[in-house]
Amino acid sequence: MLDATDAALVRELQHDGRVSYQRLSELLGISREAARARVQRLLQRGEVRIVGIVPPAAAGITAVAHVSMDVAGPSGPVAALAARRRAASFVSCTAGAQSVLAELRVPDDAALEREFTALRAVPGVRGLEVFRCAELVRDAYSPEVAGGRPGPPPELDAADRRLIGLLQLDGRASFAVLAEAIGLSQPATRARVLRLLDGGAVHVTGLVESRALGVREAAGVGLGVRGPVRSVADAAAALPGVNYVATGYGRFDVVCGLDAPDRSALLAGLEAVRGLPGVARSESWVHLEIVKESYTYDLPIR
Repeated sequence: MLDATDAALVRELQHDGRVSYQRLSELLGISREAARARVQRLLQRGEVRIVGIVPPAAAGITAVAHVSMDVAGPSGPVAALAARRRAASFVSCTAGAQSVLAELRVPDDAALEREFTALRAVPGVRGLEVFRCAELVRDAYSPEVAGGRPGPPPELDAADRRLIGLLQLDGRASFAVLAEAIGLSQPATRARVLRLLDGGAVHVTGLVESRALGVREAAGVGLGVRGPVRSVADAAAALPGVNYVATGYGRFDVVCGLDAPDRSALLAGLEAVRGLPGVARSESWVHLEIVKESYTYDLPIR
């Protein structure tokens, strides 16, 4: 569990993963050396990872779906095989109607159908239930939702794509390291990085290990809605503990993700979502084990 200073440090890193140690010192009222030492300790312990998050559009991602898998036998081997799919950004073993949940992010509907076919062929999978995302309303890490600038991302050349690839691995890599990796001068590299950040092509943030924040429980809930779907989605996104909201079609009208410090708080969060005006039905599941959670894309180099 983070102390108050580390928690404040993490909030600043989530807002701007490349914030300077000097700026952290000024914001937190500690020395520059103390700020540096605390950040390094968080990174070494694995409690925080500083990475570049790319908007799906910049990576050519236009199709997103949640797939619930009906499994005969143990769920672990099925989840492990699903996690090996490059299209899978999130995979978990769940307690609920289905045993395994996966989120798929792919370029188009044809690629999505290929992923469905591959998952149906996994040994132990008896069938799939699909929620096709239409709009992402809230996502803790998406630059399109969490602080990204409006409008399409800037056009990317080969050097830009290499830079983004490096930032996805290490969001705090120095301009000197980045410049050497792509073969440009430090001033030219700095200008490119700032253009990519300002244009919303990449958002550098701190991904925090849930238990470091006191999060012990995580769940999802799918909603069937009466009337306008977006109003229910917006209301859900404003609730405490809700970290993900998407509208769509298929199995549900809205899917939400929640986290909480304990089981009673999780139940309170689920009840708040279920009680929203316009919710006609709900189905929830608890994430027993998150097998994969990845926000890294392979950017095609034109």
